[in-house]
Amino acid sequence: MTSTRLSGRLVDRVSKARSAIHGFGCFARVGFDAGDFIGTYEGSEVEEDGTYVLWIYDAAGGVLSARRGSNLLRWLNHSDDPNAEFDRFDLYASRAIAPGEEITIDYAGVS
Repeated sequence: MTSTRLSGRLVDRVSKARSAIHGFGCFARVGFDAGDFIGTYEGSEVEEDGTYVLWIYDAAGGVLSARRGSNLLRWLNHSDDPNAEFDRFDLYASRAIAPGEEITIDYAGVS
């Protein structure tokens, strides 16, 4: 995935706020272009499913791994028309995202 790695802390790029989709969501504080790095899904490695657990399957290595989210990216909501996607645990904009726009992923599309 091509990317521009934006400098600064995740908290300077995204925020948590009420979501029209579900409860709380993760929102852009700055604009992102397609391919821009948004942040890394941080958290402890886990072996069981649960709240804020993100499962990643690495087809190249045949490895399934998971983290229980501990940063702002744990507030990502699902959309059938997402504007971001994961490459392992790194999140990238899949299209332009305007400041104030909710950042969404396709829960079924995480790989």
